[in-house]
Amino acid sequence: MARNDPQADLILRGHPWRVAWGMSWPAVLAITLFGFNAVLDAVYIGRLLGEQALAGAVMAYPLTQITLGLGSLAGIGGAVALSIALGRGDHDSLRRLPGTALTISAGLALVYGLIGGLFAEPLVRGMGARGELVVIAADYLRAAALGSIGAIAGMTLNMLLRGEGRMKLAAFYMGVGLVVNLILTPVLIVGFDFGVAGAAWATNIGSAVGGWLVWRRYVRGQSSYPVDAWYVGLPDTLSRRIVRLGAPAMIMSSMGVIQAVVVFNVLSRVGNESDIAFYGAAWRVVLFMLTPLFGMMRAFQPVAGFNYGAGQWERVERCFWTFVQAGALLIVPIWLFMTLFPAQTLSLMLPGATFSGNELHLFRILILPLPLLPLVFTALALLPAIEQPHKATVVSVSRQLLLYVPVMLLLPPLIGVPGVYYGSMAIELVCASWLLLTVILVFRRPAQNGATAGETRT
Repeated sequence: MARNDPQADLILRGHPWRVAWGMSWPAVLAITLFGFNAVLDAVYIGRLLGEQALAGAVMAYPLTQITLGLGSLAGIGGAVALSIALGRGDHDSLRRLPGTALTISAGLALVYGLIGGLFAEPLVRGMGARGELVVIAADYLRAAALGSIGAIAGMTLNMLLRGEGRMKLAAFYMGVGLVVNLILTPVLIVGFDFGVAGAAWATNIGSAVGGWLVWRRYVRGQSSYPVDAWYVGLPDTLSRRIVRLGAPAMIMSSMGVIQAVVVFNVLSRVGNESDIAFYGAAWRVVLFMLTPLFGMMRAFQPVAGFNYGAGQWERVERCFWTFVQAGALLIVPIWLFMTLFPAQTLSLMLPGATFSGNELHLFRILILPLPLLPLVFTALALLPAIEQPHKATVVSVSRQLLLYVPVMLLLPPLIGVPGVYYGSMAIELVCASWLLLTVILVFRRPAQNGATAGETRT
């Protein structure tokens, strides 16, 4: 940890509510900008290319979000390791950490690019795409996969900046990338006639620009810790540590692909193209509205990691509950707005569409668990930051494989399209209860966590 670093001093010694505010608002801004990117793509595609193009992009979109999972593996894993190392003053790990995380992200991008580029059509068929939607969805996926080095490396570097506690700078760099994306998307879609693929290429390029700004900071020696900006490699201990700590975040993001595969296939059987478009629009709105919670989750991660690394276990607990309360204060008004005005909310994605009373009811069911999610998100940030990532991994994997898959395969065929929405609501309630119990047990056994003694683990 750098001496006389005001950001580190805030994290380690500031009042928990001051920490929550100081860390959260720039993190929320950064993640809101990231979420706005998804909405931006959908708005451009829907308005410039039409509803069928939007439906095709919706079918491929979950597969393109594999980049978020892969970026999280290297970026969140690296950020957690970075925060703990800063708290402990482990300069040897700090010097090689950015280069190691970036090497991991490059390898992941290569694999994803090959798979997505070569097998785009079979993959989108697996998502339930049929007819003309196959070509549209495959074009979107192929572009996202082939240019994924920009998205994955950009996310990784931005997450490392957040792990350093530099939330404001991370938001600014992400904003620069978003502006680039904002300019390029219509140019590539219409000007260069790339169609839906233009939106994917613009996203990758924008993310790469934001990542380059972070790397340039390392080269100029502007980081708050010593960094070998030109280091490239995979040291065994550090690489395994990054992967282990980043696994829960990757699973939470990537396992959503399994959820989407099941849901879209079910909707293809029990519903029609309009049901697919409505669900895709509803889910994208939910994701956009959840972005404040993703931001607070990312803000809490360095707070937990710094204090855990410094052996301040009681402060970890105090900050945890403070962030949960702050998240609830933030999300409940958004939830109330969406509940009271569902049609206006959904019209952001499907302008000019008329929604039935049943569709608005199903949207309200989908968003019903939102007030519980501050606990869920903060808990999933806590567990890796205190070196208990396996507990978060178990919940994330179980949510998809043990809950989502069987519920979606059984309930919608019995009661139709509403089964997708009622099943999703029930699963979120179960997972929230599970994580609440996990956190209570973790905090009741502080001595077993090794944090009070400030142990150094490798």
